This record gives sequence, structure tokens and C-alpha cells, in this order.
Amino acid sequence: MNYPFDLHVVWFLLVGVLLTGYAILDGFDLGVGGLLLFAKGDTNRRILLNSIGPVWDGNEVWLVVGGGALFAAFPDVYATVFSGFYLPLMLLLAGLIFRAVAIEFRSKEPSPRWRSFWDASFSIASLLIALLMGVALGNIVLGVPVGADREYAGGFFNLLNPYALILGVSTVALFLMHGSIYLVMKTEGDLQTEVKKWVKTAMIFFGVCYGALTIATFVFAPHMADKIRQQPWLFLLPLASLLAVANVPREMHHGREQRAFLFSCLSIVFLMSLFGLGMFPNMVPSTISVAYNLTAYNASASEATQTTMLSISLLGLPFVLAYTTVIYTVFRGKVKVSHLHY
Repeated sequence: MNYPFDLHVVWFLLVGVLLTGYAILDGFDLGVGGLLLFAKGDTNRRILLNSIGPVWDGNEVWLVVGGGALFAAFPDVYATVFSGFYLPLMLLLAGLIFRAVAIEFRSKEPSPRWRSFWDASFSIASLLIALLMGVALGNIVLGVPVGADREYAGGFFNLLNPYALILGVSTVALFLMHGSIYLVMKTEGDLQTEVKKWVKTAMIFFGVCYGALTIATFVFAPHMADKIRQQPWLFLLPLASLLAVANVPREMHHGREQRAFLFSCLSIVFLMSLFGLGMFPNMVPSTISVAYNLTAYNASASEATQTTMLSISLLGLPFVLAYTTVIYTVFRGKVKVSHLHY
């Protein structure tokens, strides 16, 4: 069947949109989790948890949908990544499980030790998830040893290279900034004053990481800028990314937290767009030979499968968007102590 569009490109974009949605939505609650241990006192920690309590599990739906879309549209990519990155993905899964258990269990007992244990579990798991996601993206950017059989030929420690670690730490910094801005919008009084100090520190941390990552990309992965060199007008994308990042501290300085959060979201959108632009059509580049690269074309499902799954996705995505919109509308506003449930 002839289409007025390229199904491979559509699915590449759709997977990217779903993963970007996950990074924006779960990014701030991972950031809140990473900041949890900085809150003083049980009440303040409960307020932080309650700020994400109604939405955190819904945010993770985007990861499930994104993984499902990858499996449906690019099964070879899914198989190679999930088998080659098996140990990191198991650590990621453990982190997701510990977060879910911790946020539900921490207030089941009044014991300070009990609550401190689950608070630490929640915080460490949140930071670990962010780090592992960044490390995974870093390795995808550099390429991994994939052979003709489309099997990963490296080991776990091959994944812990300098560029991947820089990207992993940058992801942690981005989510901490994203989460701290979200907390400013959800808190008030003395706690909000304290959170604003976290925002300043997180912005500096991310600013340093952003600069380091930019330099590291030019050093370790100069191919990511090839399309921009070929089409100079695409330079508008990294410029937009820089402006979005720069506007976060500007809006916070003027006390416009909602705008700062919007620009934080746009920072994630533009960074993910730069990642997609630099990668396309490659999805898993091979360091052994470019002939073994897994691309949006040679690693895709059949046309019939992509067509069927696209129809299902277009029917299901509005429900996900509607659910997300309703939840954030119902639970908008400041978090009150009297409304705590966790």
C-alpha cells in the first residue's frame, strides 16, 4: 500500500515523542525523589511525596507505552537493546520497583527508622533510574558492538565509558532542576523558601553539566552535528535548546515558576529533538561496522504490522493524553498538610 508519508519515519518520531513525554513527566518526579533526603522533618518529606503521589504512576505509563511502541515497530532494536543492556535494565527495573514500594510503604509504620529506610530507598532509586537512562542514551549515541547477528558483543563495563557517564550525570542534574522547580509550584511557606535554594543549586549543577556535555559531544560524538553542518538552518534547534535552558534561571529570578517549569520542559523537548536529529535513521549504531547498524528501516517490523499498530496507537494515545490532563487538572495547586495521604 502506498502512503503519503514514510511509516518508518512516523514510528521513529512516535517513539521519540513517547520517550520525550516520559522524560518530561517522570523527569520531575524522579527529581523530587532525588531531592527527598534534603527535606528536613517527616512532615516536609510527606509533603514532597504527596506532591507527586497522585501522578507518579501515571507518568510511568509513558515509559510502558514507549517500550511497547519500540517492541511493535522496531522489534530487532528492542531485542538487541534489551538483551545487550540486560544488567543495566534489571537495575532500572529494580529502581522502578523500589520507588513504587517505597512511596506506598513508608507511612505504614510510625517508626523513624522505617520511614528513613524507605525515604532513602526512594531517593536512591530515583537517582539511579535517571543515571541509567542517561548512560543508556550515551551508549546509543556512541554506538555499541553489534555484530552481523544483531547481538551485543560487549560487556557491562563497556557501557561505563566517559561520555555515557557524563550524559548520565547530566540527566540526573536536569531532572533535579526539573523536579525542584515543580516543587516550588507545589509548596508554600518555609518549605518553599528552602526549595528555592535547591533550585539555585540544581540550576548551577545542570548548567555545568550542560556545558560539559556539549564539549564532550563535540569530542566523543562529532557525528551528532553532521546534519546541522549539512543544513545550517537546523542550527536553530541547538540555539532554541540553549535559549530554553537560559530562560529557566531568568524566569525563576523574576518569580515566574510556571514559566520556568515550561522552559524546563522545553529544554527536555529540544535536547531529545537534538538526540533524534543526530541519530536518524540509526537507532543502534554498531562500532564494529556501519553495515551492522540497526536503523529505522532495516530493523523495523513489516508494513502491515506498523500500519495496524499505528491505527491502535492513534486510537489509544488520546486516552493517555486525556487521563494525564484530567489528573493534572484535578490535583493542581499547592499541596496542603491536611491533604497528605502517603
